[in-house]
Amino acid sequence: MEKVVFNFNVFDGVKTAMLCESEFSKEIRITMAKDAVMKEHRAPNAIIVQVLRGSIEFEMSGKILVMNEFDMITLSAFIPHSLKALEDSIIRLSLSKSDSHTRVFKVANSKK
Repeated sequence: MEKVVFNFNVFDGVKTAMLCESEFSKEIRITMAKDAVMKEHRAPNAIIVQVLRGSIEFEMSGKILVMNEFDMITLSAFIPHSLKALEDSIIRLSLSKSDSHTRVFKVANSKK
């Protein structure tokens, strides 16, 4: 058993951290400072995104969904999407075990 702590109080751009990896999934914490953006990208497998703190705009296929604390969305593979923080936010991202967490880190650090 391992306790995973989500507490985070310093927000600067978009930051990612691997929280844990199990035999079936990978859990990633994404922190986004107000107005920070994760540009449009696609995941090779289905994902689950949950806002734990704050508020974001989740854009998919030209539609914007405002997600607030504890809101959750599931997304099928290869669907283009982007995120914008409306306030300092903490997001939990659940990936398939076969997905690469380094892919997420690259998207988060992409400036283009």
